[in-house]
Amino acid sequence: MTQQGLRDAALFFRRIFILTFIGGRIYFWWMASLAVLTLLGVYGYAQQIASGLAVTGMTQQISWGLYIANFTFVVGLAAAAVMLVIPAYIYDNHDLHDVVILGELIAVASIFMCLMFVNIDLGRLDRGWHILPGVGVFNWPASMLAWDVIVLFGYLGLNVFISGYLLYTRYLGVKPNKLVYMPFVLISIGWAISIHTVTAFLYVGLIGRPFWNAAIVAPRFIGSAFTAGPGLMIVAFQFIRRHTGYNITDAALQFLRQVVTVALFINLFLLGCEAFKEFYAASSHSASAQYLFFGLHGHYKLVPWIWTAITIEAIAAAILVIPRIAQQMKYLNTACILSFVGIWIEKGMGMIIPGFIPTPLGEIVEYSPTFTECIITLGIWASGAMIATCLLHVAIPILSGTLHRTASDDNR
Repeated sequence: MTQQGLRDAALFFRRIFILTFIGGRIYFWWMASLAVLTLLGVYGYAQQIASGLAVTGMTQQISWGLYIANFTFVVGLAAAAVMLVIPAYIYDNHDLHDVVILGELIAVASIFMCLMFVNIDLGRLDRGWHILPGVGVFNWPASMLAWDVIVLFGYLGLNVFISGYLLYTRYLGVKPNKLVYMPFVLISIGWAISIHTVTAFLYVGLIGRPFWNAAIVAPRFIGSAFTAGPGLMIVAFQFIRRHTGYNITDAALQFLRQVVTVALFINLFLLGCEAFKEFYAASSHSASAQYLFFGLHGHYKLVPWIWTAITIEAIAAAILVIPRIAQQMKYLNTACILSFVGIWIEKGMGMIIPGFIPTPLGEIVEYSPTFTECIITLGIWASGAMIATCLLHVAIPILSGTLHRTASDDNR
């Protein structure tokens, strides 16, 4: 890079850093609220470091809880960006061409949240060194956890590079070179599918947990990801359009609506297939599904959760399947929120926890997240929202042309 190029890059980063501290009243109230929730999560994490994972509801029998449930869900939010990447970059859909960068930035924030949930679940951050290549025992390629580390960091790097390169060229006012970014776009398409597939394989590969030992888990994860992720984008993009004036067309939102509709029905179909397998040919391995859907030996803690999820997903599907209703934004937003919450329950509490109940020895030990777990989880969601807000806050002025390199920058 030339000396002028280094000056341009330095000025670019300086401007976007300053821009994160400039905004209207809504922006500052939003960021202040997220900061308070993040600090509350830090307080909870300090309690966890001081007392260990004993402050959580996890036990020897149930070693994964609210943290891993949210990790599994948020991986899907990150993977969902591919539903914008394919039509925008491969089929050159102009309605999605600038929106896709916003989706990739949301994916970046989601990956940061994934990494935070995993590290929080370790109990102490210093335990993470065990899986660092060259420092600990990475155990690749045998370990699915090692594969998960690779795909998460790889997907993070791909999205940072693609969106960063396109934003920087837009700032400079030059045409991006397709030979520079298109190979990484093509790689990111397959990589997006892989991050959720590998996450599914983490569960499928645990042979002692029959609830997860199904080939349908990975397709269910993909279907749920393409429901919740685009649903979140629909709501977020409307907020951006209303409060920033950035042009996001109705055509882009309606395309995402179609994605959510198809993906939601696929997810419900696969859930039905899984229920048929568990109950029509019931065996001792169906005990976890029996506990989840109907209760087991007087234990019913998750039954309200899963039926709430199925009910609100069905309501969302009923809204989305009628175009005359779904095309109205208020009903579309309702369907997106319902499907988002339903997928969060189904994929988190309804997928992770039942896999541990009953134990291989037949014990039934129920799980409930503690207050500490809840505030830590809320803090991670708040910090992820802060990252996403900052990224979108600097990207929108660049995409709209209000933040760009000027001729006077040559004299700086």
